[in-house]
Amino acid sequence: MKDIEGFCEPRFVAVREALAALLGEDDVGDVGASAAVYVDGEPVVDLWGGYADTARTVGWERDTLVGVNSTSKNMTALCALILADEGRLDLSAPVAAYWPEFAAAGKESVLVRHVLSHTAGLPDLSGLRAAEELYDWESVTARLAAQALAWEPGTAAGYHALTFGFLVGEVVRRITGRSLGEFFAEEVAKPLGADFHIGLSAEHDHRVAPLIPPHELTEEYTASAPAGADGVPRETTGAAIQVKDVNSVAWRRAQIPAVNGFGNARSVALVQSVLANRGAAGGVRLLSARGCEPAWQEVFSGEDRVLGTPMTWTTGFGKFGTAFGWGGWGGSLVVSDPGSRMTVAYVMNRMIDRDRQEDNRGMEIVMAAYSGLH
Repeated sequence: MKDIEGFCEPRFVAVREALAALLGEDDVGDVGASAAVYVDGEPVVDLWGGYADTARTVGWERDTLVGVNSTSKNMTALCALILADEGRLDLSAPVAAYWPEFAAAGKESVLVRHVLSHTAGLPDLSGLRAAEELYDWESVTARLAAQALAWEPGTAAGYHALTFGFLVGEVVRRITGRSLGEFFAEEVAKPLGADFHIGLSAEHDHRVAPLIPPHELTEEYTASAPAGADGVPRETTGAAIQVKDVNSVAWRRAQIPAVNGFGNARSVALVQSVLANRGAAGGVRLLSARGCEPAWQEVFSGEDRVLGTPMTWTTGFGKFGTAFGWGGWGGSLVVSDPGSRMTVAYVMNRMIDRDRQEDNRGMEIVMAAYSGLH
């Protein structure tokens, strides 16, 4: 195993041990991964190790990037909360107030809050057949504007795996004139110095560690509807999104804000620590303390029609006890606890198929971080 690099405050040594254990399971464990913990908006753990490739010839470096799939939703939601805090977006307003065409097909009553809490009734893009269709922003948003609802907004929840990013992103674009990726880059990543990207430019390609399919599977491995009683979120897309799509250059260049963010544990934890730390991280304030509260305030609790498991949704995040956050297809995860002002992130390249194998990797990192607090 390539040595663990980075730093770790002594009280959080359990995080280093957990990451080392994950990377040390040669044939069944992680190939490369990073883990980070922020407390009070400052880094207390920043670790990485292993390899960026299956042949284990290219080391995972400090600035290695990887696609985090639906962990990207945390970033997209933050953009909406920033606009709401600035008074430019009303979370209780109809989506059509910002995007008039969206009112078609009986969607006048869909509120911004419904979109952010997966209760809007648009969990899938109707007729989606191939990943390539997602690369055309104008086409996808026009289709969503014309589409009818699957249920009355606010009465049920169903994970909006892909549509979440287009719905939130188009509202952001209508308000700011910028794509979600541009807004995130200029208003979040740049002031924080966060190495996270929604839509990746060519200059960063050399730093990307491709996602590695689960053991005994190929790049044809497909994101499918989640199942199981363990309550852990899994991806569902409504289309055959495969590992080869996520590893493609076209995917990197596109704007698919629900799923195509690229970063590492440091950048994921840094950005989300803003919400755990009442609006600021590293001395940079992005929103007010009150503006963070929708991230952990319950909007819906009950059976999620898509995930097939009980879920509590806030304005943009899954809620789990006193913590909130979300994870991505294959295993990445970020969890924030506003009571402890702590954010924990785990990012890796080796995917696990939860239909075939239990995946507790991210939660092992989270629980190790909690042990450091106490």
